[in-house]
Amino acid sequence: MSLRKRQRSASSSRLAAFCSPPSPPPPSSTSSSPDPLTFPNADVFLRLRLDPSSPDDVDVRPDTDCHLSAASPGTFLDLHVSSASLLRSRYFAALLSDRWPTAASGRLSLAVVAPPSCPRPFDAHIEVLRLLHTLDFAGAIRSPGDALDLLPVALLLLFDACIEACIRFLEAVPWSEDEEARVIDLARLLPADEAADLLARVSPPPVAAGPSSAAGVVARSPSEAMLHGLIHSAIHGHPVHAATKAFVAMLLKDYPSRDCVHKVLDEAFQSRLDTVKELMGKHASPDFRVAVDSDEREAIQRLNLQSAVLNVKHLYWLIERMVDLRVAYNAVTLWSDQAALATDLQKLLNDADMWRNMTPGLPMLVTRCTLRLTNSVITGETLVPRQVRMMLVKSWLPVLNVCRDIVQPMHFQKSTNCQELEEAFLQIISTLPVPEAQELLQQCLGFSTRNVDDCPHLVAAFKTWFRRAGRAPLGGEN
Repeated sequence: MSLRKRQRSASSSRLAAFCSPPSPPPPSSTSSSPDPLTFPNADVFLRLRLDPSSPDDVDVRPDTDCHLSAASPGTFLDLHVSSASLLRSRYFAALLSDRWPTAASGRLSLAVVAPPSCPRPFDAHIEVLRLLHTLDFAGAIRSPGDALDLLPVALLLLFDACIEACIRFLEAVPWSEDEEARVIDLARLLPADEAADLLARVSPPPVAAGPSSAAGVVARSPSEAMLHGLIHSAIHGHPVHAATKAFVAMLLKDYPSRDCVHKVLDEAFQSRLDTVKELMGKHASPDFRVAVDSDEREAIQRLNLQSAVLNVKHLYWLIERMVDLRVAYNAVTLWSDQAALATDLQKLLNDADMWRNMTPGLPMLVTRCTLRLTNSVITGETLVPRQVRMMLVKSWLPVLNVCRDIVQPMHFQKSTNCQELEEAFLQIISTLPVPEAQELLQQCLGFSTRNVDDCPHLVAAFKTWFRRAGRAPLGGEN
């Protein structure tokens, strides 16, 4: 971690021109500046000063869509901030140390560089200062634009937690073409290893490198027993299912300990998933087909498949809760690692008489589960590593292709789920490095079998890939 901080310090040296040595503002100002914006536990006076002259060697895009009133060149904004919160920034930690004698006065100054045409030059700085106090990155970073606006200021202030949150969000979600250009511009300000995670998506790698991933580990909490019982009642024996599920969903959403809710939902999801895998494995097992006579086998298969449908319904309800509460990380990771279950489902779907007579709704339910999890990834509600995103598509794309070829005549003509899942998979593929995207896109040609004019999503995906693959390698030097 110390090495990464030293790397950031070196990368941030090019941003040093944004800051001036701390010079306290006059004790009493006659400017028309409004009353200082005050944060909780404020004990330090901070002035943001607008400097309209930007160094030629620094290209940082200012935030242009925040909450403060317009400011013209030469104006300033006063704030009351908490020194304890400022210490989360290594830049402010240095200013507040004994190395800066003006820190003892409780007055700091920070220059904000922006072109004269920028209507709201202070807003990104205000938001980063707010994050120094709250650490509410999930609330502040909800789109690539948010991350791209905050990242330059976080780099300037050496606010490592904010830098990592911005990079993690950007690495996990799709970008527009304009956002892609901004990412490339900002990547040169990052350490080489962190820039590589972003640049791998937009150009062929100069040197082949394998992606890495990490699995989350969730700790148990003592109060999960009650929530576990509520979830069990909601998805199992209560006579009024819809009302009970709605009530339990409200309790989960309002429960104060998100870690406890996360743990209980993960446990319930794992249990239901294991049950579905066991039931589908029994249906696909050749030993089972030999061990019993045909009549008994058909009765047991019907019971197993109907039980699988019921458990997939439970899975979908759990997935909805986890996505809504933004705790679906483990669910997406587990679902992406179900190549064996996907293979068993393909075997079932290829036995058209079996599933149509016994469980006609199973393909649609599985597709809805996959679609809900995939949508949570492409919107940034669930941030998972690159390898998980790749395996999510790789495991379930064959099931989608079988559904298109076999199930579509009976079900999918009346539903948009198949089309939506196609588009969601293509969006996931757009977040992958060029070589991995190439491999998966070639497996999506079946999306064009309806009509060439009826698959603009596939056309756009290939155009994006060819644009990126044709670009000269980036990120070889930093």
